[in-house]
Amino acid sequence: MKIGLISDTRVSSAYEVPKEVTRALEGVDLILHAGGIHVSGVLDWLERIAPVKAVGRTMGDRSERPEFFSMECPDDPRVAEHQVLQLEGHTIGLTHELWLPSLSDDVIPGILAARRNTEESLAVMMEEFFSTAVDIVVFGRSLYAMVEEHQGVLFINPGSPSVPKNLRRLGSVAILDLTPEGRDVRLVELSTFS
Repeated sequence: MKIGLISDTRVSSAYEVPKEVTRALEGVDLILHAGGIHVSGVLDWLERIAPVKAVGRTMGDRSERPEFFSMECPDDPRVAEHQVLQLEGHTIGLTHELWLPSLSDDVIPGILAARRNTEESLAVMMEEFFSTAVDIVVFGRSLYAMVEEHQGVLFINPGSPSVPKNLRRLGSVAILDLTPEGRDVRLVELSTFS
């Protein structure tokens, strides 16, 4: 199974999603959107490529910064606060904000390997976070693309297609290939399609 991974589209119109996303995700069986969705039209646009499951703020967090979280999708069946999917013998935890008790910051490249002075298992922390054991975690929010494996758990942040590292330019998505025997993921830089 070939799965397209995207997060933090952060656009005010589906027409603003970089057209390169279509080519990068061509042929996927499913798209997982790890949040940072500002308009529901983005999900409709992605569904022209493949079925979509998404996560995001669904619990009325607009009081924090209402201008920033203009779309919460509370009635969209594709969107939940977190999702757990069983695919090809793997358990995928999908979330926008991956907050770990032993970290005081976003999960960005290298931070999990740099964890010190903790005996907490990442696998156990993910099981507590998702209320079930997972072997793959897909998340967003930081705008930094990342693929790292720690303690048997594969952590993937596809970055942002439109504001990577908070810069307005072409960014990335990811492709996750799953079989019952294994998993393979690659980041796809959208600039290769322009």
